[in-house]
Amino acid sequence: MEYNLKKIAEESGCSISTVSRVINGKGKISEATKERVMKIAREHNYVPNQVARSLKNSKTNTIGIIVPDIRDYFYMFIKAADSIFFEAGYSILLADSDENPEKEDAYIKLMYEKRVDGLILATVSDHHEALDMYFRSSVPVIFIDNLPNINPAYEDCVILDNSRASAMAIDAFVKEGHTDIAIISGNERETTGMERIQGYIRGMEGHGLTINPKLMKMGNFQELGGYNCMKELLKNREKEPFTAVYVSSYKMTCGALRAIKEEGLKIPKDIALIGFDFIDNTGLISPTITTITQPIENIGSIVAKRLLTRIKTGEETEQGEQIKDIAQKIILSPEILEGESSRYVKGE
Repeated sequence: MEYNLKKIAEESGCSISTVSRVINGKGKISEATKERVMKIAREHNYVPNQVARSLKNSKTNTIGIIVPDIRDYFYMFIKAADSIFFEAGYSILLADSDENPEKEDAYIKLMYEKRVDGLILATVSDHHEALDMYFRSSVPVIFIDNLPNINPAYEDCVILDNSRASAMAIDAFVKEGHTDIAIISGNERETTGMERIQGYIRGMEGHGLTINPKLMKMGNFQELGGYNCMKELLKNREKEPFTAVYVSSYKMTCGALRAIKEEGLKIPKDIALIGFDFIDNTGLISPTITTITQPIENIGSIVAKRLLTRIKTGEETEQGEQIKDIAQKIILSPEILEGESSRYVKGE
């Protein structure tokens, strides 16, 4: 028969409320009483009923995380965030939207039904009516990577300075001597894609370079998109010449590299390239790839701590303490990891 608080109370000679405070680590209880209660609980393998506790306290100690691809660089974010949540006594519910807005919307609703205490969302949609129920219920939501088109009052996010990231790529190419620079961009309907395009334009204009719309391709953040865009650029290269290409996401970088290899071309001899979040920890890729990087593990830690603060603030407000919590837009700086792929090979 399953042991419960009442049985532990009877065996220990304590009241049910005292046993409950010991199990939940609340209140001032003598060490002798704690030891007696916990000894009985361990002997009978007692596990607190989290479902019953959550119904009473309106808490589940779970955090929802929805990302477009758990195989992408998001896995580092998830590990960093989960480490913080675990130490704070929270578990995560993880969902992969597979870059599908409808699937993402379904997961947003499911997370709400599971009564998560907070949600972290790397959205692939520009709007979400399903998020309204979170806002109405004061369930904190923090966005990463991309921002949907919602009320600015709910704009709580930790994102990269995407415009600066693209401008850095252009700076690196120009330093090597490149002037005809193509870009393979993500979906311009997403803030991430739009800002990286804006940064490319800003960087080109800043160096007085001509912007050729035919050298601007959209790969929608997919590997196949990067592959097809690179194929198209190479096919039209005689009419629309370029010496360098900036590929503004990891998966698109993989696709572009595959297309270049299939054409029998060499990097950087035939085409210079700068990728995004393309980090070779093995050291086996040659030539080494110049890449824009974002502090993804740092983003994971910042988001987790920020969300825990939002949850705590909500709890204190419910208890009558008037604490004002203001949405924060935290923008982190990108870095560039210089390799051999962005060089300008002259006279060949």
